[in-house]
Amino acid sequence: MNPAQCRAARALVNWTQPHLAEAAGVSPSTLRDFESGKRVPIANNLAAIRTALEAAGITFLDNGDVASGPGVALHPTS
Repeated sequence: MNPAQCRAARALVNWTQPHLAEAAGVSPSTLRDFESGKRVPIANNLAAIRTALEAAGITFLDNGDVASGPGVALHPTS
């Protein structure tokens, strides 16, 4: 997951940065710095952010083609 995917995923589920930080159990500054490209979180924090978004229905498209690149998709949860 890259910063743009994180921002896009958060937008798809209409979550604020504080909401995602709480759902992932990371500090708001960790999420803010990641999304702005200032730093990459440690592996367990990055995994927690991704897991929280996936639980909300996000699928990460890491192997996008050359034209579209990596992306995200929303799949409603049941």
